[in-house]
Amino acid sequence: MFALIVSLKVKPEMRDRFLEAAADDSTCSVRDEPGCRRFDVLQDQADPNHFFFYEVYRDEAALEAHRATPHYPRWRRAAEVCLAEASQPIRCTTIFPREYR
Repeated sequence: MFALIVSLKVKPEMRDRFLEAAADDSTCSVRDEPGCRRFDVLQDQADPNHFFFYEVYRDEAALEAHRATPHYPRWRRAAEVCLAEASQPIRCTTIFPREYR
């Protein structure tokens, strides 16, 4: 398994729209995608407009399946108007907990 940690800087005036889109993307991912093991949305305590996605996928095929879902284009459209800069994804190998290996 692997994880993505995605840093997202949001335009202050688009924060509510971003949060709605992030809730839709994370909820649909966990609920509808067998290969998505986890999708958390986190907020930076020092900056209320800086968020992180923490996503865990079974494998690369599960990530590609995520990108082919009906909810993913909704997220991309919202990201285009809500983000202040390009997102910064980091790919990680899961170590603990062991069920994510």
